[in-house]
Amino acid sequence: MEHFVWNVDPVLLSLGPLKVHWYGVLFATAIAAGFMVMKHIYKRENLPVESLDDLLMYCVVGIIVGARLAHCLFYDPDFYLSNPIKILYIWEGGLASHGGGLGAILALFYYHKKMQLPFLFLLDRLAIATAIFGFFVRMANFVNSEILGEPTNSAFGIVFARIDSVARHPAQLYEAIAYLTSFAVLYCVYRFTSLKQKHGGIFGLFLLLIFSARWAIEAVKVSQTAYQEQFLTTGQALSVPFLAVGIVLFARALFVAAKPDKA
Repeated sequence: MEHFVWNVDPVLLSLGPLKVHWYGVLFATAIAAGFMVMKHIYKRENLPVESLDDLLMYCVVGIIVGARLAHCLFYDPDFYLSNPIKILYIWEGGLASHGGGLGAILALFYYHKKMQLPFLFLLDRLAIATAIFGFFVRMANFVNSEILGEPTNSAFGIVFARIDSVARHPAQLYEAIAYLTSFAVLYCVYRFTSLKQKHGGIFGLFLLLIFSARWAIEAVKVSQTAYQEQFLTTGQALSVPFLAVGIVLFARALFVAAKPDKA
C-alpha cells in the first residue's frame, strides 16, 4: 500500500543565524486563537476584556511550567532527578499536556482570586479556548514529526521521513481532530444551551471529551516514557483523574438548577 510521506523541514524561515520554526509559529497561533476566543466570550458577557492580558500571562507561564515539570517527573524521572538542571532546558523538548492543563488551572485560580469571578464559571469559558489551543499545538507536533504513532498498514498510515521509512498512525492528527471537534461541540453548547449557567458543566464536558479521546489515542502512540509501562500507558493513567472530575462536574451540572452567569 502506498502511504503519504511527510517530510517537512521544521524550520519555516532562516535569516542568517536566526531561524523561525514551524513549532514556534503554531504555538504562538495557539495562544492567539485561545486569546481571541476568550475575548469574544468576554465581550458577549460584558466582562472586563482588559483583564485578559493578565490571564494570558498567567496561563502561558502556568502551561509551560506545568507541562515541563510533568514531562520530567512522569515520563523520565530518573534522568531529571539525577540532572535537575536539565529541567530548565525546555529547548531540548519535552512538554506534557496533562501538566500544562494543571498549570493553566492553577493560573486561572490565581486570576479568579484577583478578579473576584467564580472559579468554575471561568473554567467553563477557558475550556472552550483551551480546546482550540490544543488543536494548534498538536498540529505543531505533526509538523515536527513528534509524538509518533505505532506502525500500521492501514490507509491512515503516514511515513514520517525525517524519522524512518515506516508507515505510522498520525497520532498527532488524531488528537488535533479530536480537539477541534471538541472546540466546536463546546462552543455550540455554550451558545445554544443553558449548560453555561450551571457552573462547571462545560468544563466537565471538556474533560470528558478531551481525555476520552486522549485515552483512546494513547493506544496507538509510541511510548514516550523512559521506563516500561504496565497495563496502562502513562498518558492513560494521567487521564484517569481528569475523567473522574469530568464525570462528577458534568453529572452535577445536569441535576442542579441554573445559576446566573456571574453569580
